[in-house]
Amino acid sequence: MASRTTNPFIFLQQVRSETAKVTWPSRRETLISTAMVLAFAALAAIFFFAADQVMAWAIELILGIGV
Repeated sequence: MASRTTNPFIFLQQVRSETAKVTWPSRRETLISTAMVLAFAALAAIFFFAADQVMAWAIELILGIGV
């Protein structure tokens, strides 16, 4: 266990130092990644909607229920 207590001021200095080492994505990289996530989410939504419709049709055909 960590029994040593750290001075909050020193801790914040260390956090700031570590944050400075991070390689942050550029604005362009962020926009491209966001667009890809939205596109794949839309594709997944379309796929699952189509799969649901096919399964509903098959169940209606098998059980003979529905309109």
